[in-house]
Amino acid sequence: MDVRKRAKVNQAGSSLGILPPGSSGERCSSGKRTEPARIREGVFPLGRSGSFSGSYLPRRWPWQRCVSMAAGLFLAVLLAVAQAWCVNAIHENLLWFSQLTEVEREISFRTECGLYYSYYKQMLQAPSIQEGLSELIHDNLTESKRTINLLQRMNIYQEVFLSVLYRLLPLQAYLEPVYFYIYTVFSLQAVYVIALYLTAWLLAGSWLAGLLTGVWYILNRVDTTRVEFTISLRENWSLPFFALQVTAVTCYLRPQLSPLQQKVMVWLMYVTTCCFCLTWQFNQFILLVQALIVYILDIVDLLTTTQVTTLYLVQVSGLLSVWLLQFCNSMILGSLVLSFIVAALFIRHCQPDLKTGGLLVRLAKVLLHSILVLLLAFIINSLTKKALQLRSDEHIFKFIKSKFALGPTRDFDASLYLCEEAFGLLPLDTLERLAGTLLLYPYVPTVLLLSGMLAVAVLHNLRPKGSWEEEKRAAAGGQVDAFRPDVAYNLLHSVLYGLLAFSTMRMKYIWTGHMCAVAAYGVCGTDLWTLLLKALRCNTKVLLRFIRYAVPVLMIGWLYYKFWPKLMEELSELREFYDPDTVELMTWISTKTPKQAVFAGSMQLLAGIKLCTGRVLTNHPHYEDKDLRERTRQVYQVYARRSPEEVYDILRAVGADYVVLENSICYERRHRRGCRLRDLLDLANGHVRLSEIMDGPGENEADLVPASHPRFCEAIKTDAAAYTALFTSTFQNKTFYVYRLKKKRKKSGKASSEPGVKQ
Repeated sequence: MDVRKRAKVNQAGSSLGILPPGSSGERCSSGKRTEPARIREGVFPLGRSGSFSGSYLPRRWPWQRCVSMAAGLFLAVLLAVAQAWCVNAIHENLLWFSQLTEVEREISFRTECGLYYSYYKQMLQAPSIQEGLSELIHDNLTESKRTINLLQRMNIYQEVFLSVLYRLLPLQAYLEPVYFYIYTVFSLQAVYVIALYLTAWLLAGSWLAGLLTGVWYILNRVDTTRVEFTISLRENWSLPFFALQVTAVTCYLRPQLSPLQQKVMVWLMYVTTCCFCLTWQFNQFILLVQALIVYILDIVDLLTTTQVTTLYLVQVSGLLSVWLLQFCNSMILGSLVLSFIVAALFIRHCQPDLKTGGLLVRLAKVLLHSILVLLLAFIINSLTKKALQLRSDEHIFKFIKSKFALGPTRDFDASLYLCEEAFGLLPLDTLERLAGTLLLYPYVPTVLLLSGMLAVAVLHNLRPKGSWEEEKRAAAGGQVDAFRPDVAYNLLHSVLYGLLAFSTMRMKYIWTGHMCAVAAYGVCGTDLWTLLLKALRCNTKVLLRFIRYAVPVLMIGWLYYKFWPKLMEELSELREFYDPDTVELMTWISTKTPKQAVFAGSMQLLAGIKLCTGRVLTNHPHYEDKDLRERTRQVYQVYARRSPEEVYDILRAVGADYVVLENSICYERRHRRGCRLRDLLDLANGHVRLSEIMDGPGENEADLVPASHPRFCEAIKTDAAAYTALFTSTFQNKTFYVYRLKKKRKKSGKASSEPGVKQ
């Protein structure tokens, strides 16, 4: 007997196998047994149904339901607008953005954000849309001596779409291009809040859960988003679409949707998956976790075959659509998630008797099935990468190996990630902040309780199925634990992405937003309160209804009392952008160097040079290319212990005309010893760190040897003959030093006539 059909019998009594109020053994109840409500054939996407927890509560009249739904949707929009307005106000107050000059505004797009925004600017400056697209497809400015297809290499379709939209709409006279860009990103934050609001509403059956979710998301802004100071970051574009996809999946997994509603949800899942994958290069790893969730729910009988196949195919079709849009990007075909889905579907087809046998037999089959799927996925992925000669994402796997001590730790690319705080473990003060807003307290018991219920439901599903008469008697006695598939999905989603967040801090932004929805479900749903009241033997309809509405209202009131003054104080705090050294550098490059000049330097600085000046770069922060990673490592030798001739040859090989040296890197103190860029280069080059004072105390590895040359970025400032013969100082201030590479001549005693700046 299919478990879904068995669970349906008891759905009206309880969505998680919890006995409804009025059952025997309750001291506070009247003792009168309540008949389970009839299950309707059609349900509203946000209305009550037999699938919702608390479905046995009194139903409302149609006009009451419409008023409640209208109020819930109004509050969703209100919270969304509040979040968008908050991040915009904070962004303005942090930088005084409206009063900045154009170059200062562009400098405020730090690191890779500046690189992505430069393509939006480039499309707007192109004579036509067609020419702008042609320049992106045949780009020779981003990487010197190379012509690359930016639409294939990078996820910049959002910049292309916005630039085309800005050209077509009559906005030029009313709104500057930069404001059109940032307002769009901040509007996506509104979409994010609405998606989380709807997810909580669907789970709990009450828009109070959505309201509490939105309030938590806004109050925990430090841990839920960083959009106000990293506007162009790819995750700020993609995560709102991922949240919408989770909402669609949650709705799709609700039982008794009409065929039309199911089709709408499938199309919504497909569109949001496409948008998510198109806007973030790390989409394959996020979808891999989601595919694992679907796989787990499948092997424990919580999803039907149709649901599993549909969810897998939505992911595959979304990825393949993006593959086509990105001009057959091989990184997508070589992704782990595609290999895993193909393996899971194939092994599932070849093992039709997976869900038969006794408990121990089924557990053994599940273990064998999982081993076969993982093994086949690994084989498919390895063969695909070998056939496509794909090495674009190998730095990510090196990082994972190094992070968990599964591989060498001297790899330069892996070390760059390991030494950044964002890729370290989640700091414990994050949990302290989440507890301060009362988010952590309901979240933990909700996850623990649901995990226990899920374990019981899984064991029940794995047991041998009895006869129809036994199943019917068990269902009538309220002994069948029917775990809602939408709740199960969101539980595993929260747990797995939570583990990902704990392992890598940057991934916390995927987890914390959804965490708000799960915690709100625990507060506003009936499951936790039903168990608590049953334990107290006071489980009545009236008391349950009162508690599930009173508690969230009291929590929102307390949060308003405690955090509203702090939020107003934060919104009134005024700061100002101030970076005169970088402004001076960008102005000098724009006015004193040829337009086709090629600049070498750090990835972060070069992204700003590309945006502010339009000059050609040797390297940049979009790291998903093996040749670019090797080129970056070579260019960074300007901060290593290398001879001037070696550095000159390296820079000439990549076509550089100028090299920009930064004191903040050459004399860096921000990272610990062994994580500064100069330390990573010394280690990669096999050199001993000679300076105990500069590089900090500590022992060197036994196989390292002393370098035969001083550090280039320091020695070049001495104006020694070996350096002045190859490099000419053209600009300097307190932060930056710019040198022009000379053409090699037999003898050159003339000083450069190019203007220099001394301070």
